[in-house]
This record gives sequence, C-alpha cells and structure tokens, in this order.
Amino acid sequence: MKIKIGTRASQLALWQARYIQQRLEAAGAETEIVAMETRGDKVLDVALSKIGSKGVFTEELEEKLLNNEIHIAVHSAKDMQSDLGDAFEIIAFTEREEPNDVLISDRPVDLSQPLIVGTSSVRRIAFFKKHYPHIQLVNMRGNLQTRLKKMRDGQCDALALAFAGVNRMNYNELIVHRFPLNEFIPPVGQGTIAVEIAVSLDSEIKKIVKEACNDTQTEKCLVAERTFLKEMKGGCSIPVFGYARNTDQGIRFTGGITSLDGQSTITIEQTGTAPAELGRAVALQVLENGGREILAQIKRNP
Repeated sequence: MKIKIGTRASQLALWQARYIQQRLEAAGAETEIVAMETRGDKVLDVALSKIGSKGVFTEELEEKLLNNEIHIAVHSAKDMQSDLGDAFEIIAFTEREEPNDVLISDRPVDLSQPLIVGTSSVRRIAFFKKHYPHIQLVNMRGNLQTRLKKMRDGQCDALALAFAGVNRMNYNELIVHRFPLNEFIPPVGQGTIAVEIAVSLDSEIKKIVKEACNDTQTEKCLVAERTFLKEMKGGCSIPVFGYARNTDQGIRFTGGITSLDGQSTITIEQTGTAPAELGRAVALQVLENGGREILAQIKRNP
C-alpha cells in the first residue's frame, strides 16, 4: 500500500514531509506527498492569536485524515493543538533539533540599540518586552520566505524565528543572535516534527510509521511537554512555554507562563521519570503559583 503523506504547501512544511518520506522509503514503504494550504496559511494579515488557536494549521489536514484521503499528516510539533480529541493521535516525533529561538537579519544588529523585530508569537513578544523593552515589535505572518521578503522590503530590521526552521531552509548565515534557553524558553514541541494519524488508521501502516519515524527519547520529552500544555489549556494566544530534556536523573522539564507584557513570569522546573505525570505536576505548580491569575488576566484582556 502507498502511504499518503499530508502536509502544508510551504517550503518548510514540504521539507518536513520529504524528511518523513525518506524515513518511510528507507524502511521499504511506497509513499506519496499530498500538499495543501490551511487556514493559517491563507489568513496572513491577522495575528494568529486573533484568528483562533485551535487547529489553525491542522484542521484541513485532519479532515483528509478522517476521509482517508491521506494516511498521515506531518506538522511542526509546536503547531499542534494541545487536545487532539478522540479521533486523532500523534504516532511519532522525530529527533529534536536545537530548540532555541534566533534572530535573523541581512546586516549585523545590536540588541542593546533600538531595533524593529518581526514576530507573530505572543511568547516571543512577551520575552522581548521583558528582556529587550526598547525593541519595537511588528506582527509578521507568513512562511519563512514571505517573512524574509517583508524584512527586505523594510517592514522590520530582523526576524525572530525558531532555529530549526532557519536551519532546515539553509538560512544559517542570516543568524545574528541565538537566544539562550533560560531567556527565551521554547514553546512546547519546538524543534521536532510530529506525525499525526486518525485513530482508525490501518494497524499495519501505524506500525510502519512508528518504527520508521519515532525517536523514543524525544517522544518522552514531548509527552511531558504536551501533557503540560493540555493542563495549562495553552494555545497560540497564550504565552505558555515548556521544554523537556533527558538527563541521567530522568526528564528535566521547565514549564511556565508569562503575562503578555512579560512583567510577570511563573517558571517551574522539576525532574521525573514518568513523562505525563511530570508534565501534569509542573502545570499544577505553575497554576498554583500565580499561573491561574495570569491566565485569567489574559482572557480578560486578550
């Protein structure tokens, strides 16, 4: 059977789909890529936080999964909503690349000086307001190539992006600053690719995809992160962050939330060996130590 791989049509999304395709074909599977535009790709003049945070990049692909038009859907894990419902599941997470945020520009930049930075992430906006309050921020939507064109047309001096996407598109020479993980804590899933399926998918295809594409160490971290995100009820309109990594003592997980202005940040770090329980425990600690108040404030003043 030919495994049909669903993906968004951007260059980065297609890179990710081809990466999964290579893994599957190396395992002996026949494949076909089915590309399409999603709501998040079409609506570019509005911030993500304003057009709805649930399934903005996944809804149309999930319809094709249910209709059996595709067998798997390939996503950036950071774009996946925290609750997939009963009809879908993530069957594989690829080995994670560096999860850092980076700044890219065509010229050298000095973060201590006035600067216009393009970003569409409420988390990055909050961290900029906290650590670099003198920097002006402008909403910047679209795929990486679209954003680069906007920057080169003079809409901003630099772009804040995930290292993984910049690296996959071979724009590393444009990186002018790499934000440390303790300053810009990544969002859940940044740096890894997620493979989503309908629960009803043929068991033989599930087995092939799982064995060919899933990295078990990354999966442990992402289970902790996504459990945390689900408990926090986080989406792209809420500046929640979460980053897990494997250590000799177990999974070390840092999770939290920041106010939209970056002035109030709750960060909890714990280590555990049971990923889901760890993510749930960190979420509870964040909520009990001021996170509920920040969430309530954001919902009152989106």
